[in-house]
Amino acid sequence: MGSSFVPDDLDATKWENLEPYVSELLERTLSCSSCIESLIRDSSILAEHISEAGALLYIGMTCDTESEEKRESFLQFSSEVRPKLSEFSDSLNRKMVEHPEVGNLPKRYDLMIRAMKTDIEIFRKENIPLGVRQTELVTEAQAINGAMTVDFDGQERTMPQMRAYMESNDRIEREAAWTAVAERRMQDSERLSEIFDELIVIRHQIATNAGFDSFTDYMFRAMHRFDYSVEDCIEFHDSVETVCMPILQEINKTRSDAFGLDKLCPWDVNEKTGAGPDIHGREPLKPFETVEEMVSKLSEMFHEMSEDLGGMFDKLVEMDTLDLDTRKGKAPGGYQYYLEKSRVPFIFMNAAGLQGDLETMIHEAGHAFHSLYCGHLELIHERDYPIEFAEVASMSMELLTQPGWSRFYDDEKANRARRTHLEGVVFLLPWIATIDSFQHWIYANPGHSREERAQVWLSIRDRFGSNMDWNGHSDFRELSWQQQGHLYGVPFYYIEYGIAQLGSLQLWKTHTSDPEKALVNYAKAMTLGNTKSLPELFSAAGLKLGFDEGHFYSLLGEVGSALEKLPA
Repeated sequence: MGSSFVPDDLDATKWENLEPYVSELLERTLSCSSCIESLIRDSSILAEHISEAGALLYIGMTCDTESEEKRESFLQFSSEVRPKLSEFSDSLNRKMVEHPEVGNLPKRYDLMIRAMKTDIEIFRKENIPLGVRQTELVTEAQAINGAMTVDFDGQERTMPQMRAYMESNDRIEREAAWTAVAERRMQDSERLSEIFDELIVIRHQIATNAGFDSFTDYMFRAMHRFDYSVEDCIEFHDSVETVCMPILQEINKTRSDAFGLDKLCPWDVNEKTGAGPDIHGREPLKPFETVEEMVSKLSEMFHEMSEDLGGMFDKLVEMDTLDLDTRKGKAPGGYQYYLEKSRVPFIFMNAAGLQGDLETMIHEAGHAFHSLYCGHLELIHERDYPIEFAEVASMSMELLTQPGWSRFYDDEKANRARRTHLEGVVFLLPWIATIDSFQHWIYANPGHSREERAQVWLSIRDRFGSNMDWNGHSDFRELSWQQQGHLYGVPFYYIEYGIAQLGSLQLWKTHTSDPEKALVNYAKAMTLGNTKSLPELFSAAGLKLGFDEGHFYSLLGEVGSALEKLPA
């Protein structure tokens, strides 16, 4: 089978092509610890091919949700190949973990063995078809959202394109745009609720099958959350309420006073990002006209920060793995997907020329830098960094690039952009607490009714929201959680953004006084990939992993001070 175990041109989308290599790994005789190491290396090579094959199918589907062929190819891989891979992974994990020589492996494998033991603990064969059905439902939800358009201002427009109208100084236009989007979302709300109902049933069954009382407990194990607990998440929610909410309410009061309103409406401010019209009636920030302009200026900005970052960004452009424009049929949102075999990052987003788009691109570039920094690591599991730290790579890059935004604006507009971004941090943390708190309740109460779900969602929104006037739109408010794709596709993935935001604020704090030190710490930590535990990765970057009020106060105090220095 060659020195690299798997031929470079292996078509890993078909099980019949994978089976000979899977069989060889499972049947291989292991007589020593170095034999186990050899098995780990070869299985890593096979995993790279499989990961990239799945990645390309997912990318193809999200880039063109209207293509039946691409959707079917992805679902076929998910229903025919991934179930067999689940069984193979469990058998291979057991083969290694149960071998008497596993205790003699070098320390480099400790984290991997810990993860394997956890995966063995939660694996159940009867959960495989449930996982397939889960993927089918999530794919359907993505297709529904990707197909959404509205006729507005004389044209058919995608949902990302409609965001531009939310920053208009014309309040009537903003309301009309927001209402058009809300009405369009409501057209598909029943099917999206049905999908979510079924996902909850499936997920609870998966947890029960694996011997857990709740899907929450199951997911904390499945996501390898070894270094923080459910109680830590609850402490995070409480800290957000105590520390962030007063700042958020003050920002909103300034906004409502400027607009002469007793209460803001949902078209006056985006509750997730804090984006909205300028309080002084200035034109919305437009950092670029075309994607090409954005990419060119970002290259200049990253080179100015460091030749290291500049070189990596140019590499992204040269590799032609960027899909950045918005278009009909393209899935919403943005992501970075690392192609493990090629060691190439792919970036996906929907740019409409807004400040938020610039921040999204910088965010995803941060993920790509992380992937490139640790791309030298030999084994796939060594590059599979924890999500909580992955988001430090991206969210800190948003903050560290702030001085460079003058590439896109004059001084006045650059300061406006910095201010809106920092205000966005204040809004994002409560939104994270909202989504995370909602998920904890959902899976602690899997037998709930839709009415109960709506009431709990509204109560959480009252706790972490903007105290808005939703008159005439209460039906949409009850279902507004449907806009958060993570609830469908990646359950329990959201608190990571909060943990990472606290880390990125610390790195930003260092950067304000010593930019070089911050970038050195960033690179040092990102280079480690998944070779250290989460607290160790934070420590390598000079950061603390914490959830308490005191930690929040020290960081949000810095944000508050920076906001005071920036003109409103």
